[in-house]
Formats: sequence, structure tokens, C-alpha cells
Amino acid sequence: MKKIISLILVIVIVASFGIVSFAEKEGKAEAEITSVDNNPDFVLDYDLTAAYLCEASTGKVLYATNEFKAASIASVTKVMTLLLVCESLDAGKFSLSDQVRVSAYAASMGGSQVFLEEGEKITVEDLIKSAVIASGNDASVALAELCAGSESAFVKMMNRRAAELGLKNSNFENTTGLDDTTTNHYSCAADIATISCELIKHSIILEYSSIWQDSIRNGEFTLTNTNRLVRYYDGCNGLKTGSTDKAGYCVSATAKRGNMQLVAVILGARTRDERNAAARELLDYGFANFSLYEKSEEYIENIKITKGNIDSAELYSSPFKTVIDKTKQGAVELEYDIPESIVAPIKCGDSIGSVIYKIDGEQIGKSDIYASESVEKIGFWDIFTRILKRIACG
Repeated sequence: MKKIISLILVIVIVASFGIVSFAEKEGKAEAEITSVDNNPDFVLDYDLTAAYLCEASTGKVLYATNEFKAASIASVTKVMTLLLVCESLDAGKFSLSDQVRVSAYAASMGGSQVFLEEGEKITVEDLIKSAVIASGNDASVALAELCAGSESAFVKMMNRRAAELGLKNSNFENTTGLDDTTTNHYSCAADIATISCELIKHSIILEYSSIWQDSIRNGEFTLTNTNRLVRYYDGCNGLKTGSTDKAGYCVSATAKRGNMQLVAVILGARTRDERNAAARELLDYGFANFSLYEKSEEYIENIKITKGNIDSAELYSSPFKTVIDKTKQGAVELEYDIPESIVAPIKCGDSIGSVIYKIDGEQIGKSDIYASESVEKIGFWDIFTRILKRIACG
């Protein structure tokens, strides 16, 4: 009689078994605030077209003035050129040791150059170093031709990549920034910072852009970095300078101290010294007033699973980072929003809850709490087997 009653209970349970699914979603973390108002106590007192300061890994804006104003950018153009070169390198289209034969067109470039000769063979690595360190226009064109077959085809790639990055105030006509004959070649400080943050994800760039002096052609030709901040500013590890009569003096300067990587963009300074001084002041302001708060992925707890083929699953929090006021170090509070139980099925990575980060009661961001394993909905025979085991044991 007891077994008959148990079988009836199984049927009732299966008949009433519902399916509740959580939306499939990658665990993520995001900062609540992506920019800050300029501190009224800090004024960048230079005659500039635009200035911009952000933290590279979060994109958080720390200072900005005229950041969306379209302007000539001279050789700072090469941050986009180099980004596409690095992406082509990562895609396996060529290797650093590959030899490139220099075209007549590439060898004809004026301005900053490493004096490539038509027909000369030079490695991809030496071309990248020449473009990064010495701002070689001839090297930049040779790299563009390697990637796309011609500079004009490469320029189309540049503008397509700009669109993919969501840049609204940039258009490129060449790979070098030479602007004697250009009519529609421009960018803005915010866009240059976006490209720069993307570029320095490629470690090879920071490896070269942080060098003060190097050489190519087996040591026969010396490269000296056009970015003097590399030599004179603590933590500077790049990135690209530029100057023409039309653009004035420009720079996208990167520097890292501790775990915080900053990008400072200066456009349209009157002199090289003012450009460097303005970039230095921006970076000083960032390091003096802000810090990068980071929380790594970590185990939170086990959560009860109902109607699942297992009874519980481990929960983890997604990594989180944001920039905070330096005086608030140690003041970040964490709140956990987690249900008491969840209903199967769930998939590994499904968002189950969140960690809310606050300072002085104000939310500064949140990160997902996610399931570390998939849990299937319990089936008829799983339920049947469980009940029979209980009967057998009892």
C-alpha cells in the first residue's frame, strides 16, 4: 500500500512540475558612473584646442574640455594606423619577422621618416618600431600597404574601424597625419583617447612606445622617441605625438602607476613644451586625485536549487573595477542581492543576482553574481528514482 501511495505522489509531482528559465547572459560588471564633472579647482591653463583625461581599462573620464571638437591631429593619426596593424598581426596575416619590400610610394613620404629606400627589405618589427618610436611616415605607409595592398585601401579600413568603435568625430584620409593636401582628415580628443585605449591592449605597442632610444637596420639607424615624456615623466609608457602647422602640437600620452593606466590627450597646443607641460599636468592631476578600485572574481555562496537534478550550485561574482576619489580608498561598501533559491533549469554563467558597490551610500557600480555550473530540470525518472531510494531507506 505504501508503494502504491508513493507512485501516486510521483505522478502528482511530475504533473505539477513547472519550467522556469533564467535569461542566458554573460556575467558582467559595469561602473555606474562613466564620467565626472571637471573639478572646478583644477584648471588646465594653456592655449589648447582640446584636452582629455581618462582611465584606460574603464574608460572613465577624469577631465575634458572641447573633447568632441573636430580638429587636425597630425601624426597622432598613427594610433589608428597602428591599431589596425596590431589587429592584422594578431590575426596571423603576417609575423614580426616577415620581410617587407618598400614601395616607391612609401619611400617618397616626407615629414618624419626613417629614410626607407625603394626596394629595401625591412622586417615588420622594425617598421612598427619606426612608426611608434620615430613616427616614421614612410614606415607607416609600408605597414598600410602590407595590411591592405595600398594606402587608399587601408584608409577605408581605418574609417570602417572608427565606425566600429563608435567614433562620431573622426575621418581619415591617410595613414600618417600629413595634412598639406588633406581636406577632410580630422578627429577629436575623446575619439583619440578611445583609439589609444584600444591600441594599448596590444602589449607590443607599450613595449616599443616606452623606449627612449632603439635602432633598426642591425643597429645602423638610431630611433629616438618623439615623446619626451617617456624619458622625463614617471610611469609614462607611450604613446604618440604629432605636429604640423595646421594641427599645432598634439599628443596622446599614456602613463601607468600601480594598477592605474591613464591616457591624456592634448590637441592644438601652441608649442611642444606647452603640449608636454599640459599632458604632464593632466597626468599629475589624475594620479593625485583618483585610484582604480578593483574586485576580482570570487566565490559568494551556494544557492538552493528547486526542481533541479542537483540541490545547489555555487555562485561567483564577476570581476569589477571603477575609478574612485583617492580619498575614498577603503570606503567602498558591498551589498549582495541574491534570491533565497532559484528554479531549474539554469545555465553556467546565468545571472542570479548582483553585487552593488557604494561609497557613502551612493551606488558607484554593480557586478553580476552568476552560476558556476549548469543545472538541468529534474526529469520524471530522476524523481521516481529519488522517491524509490527514500522508500528503500525508510
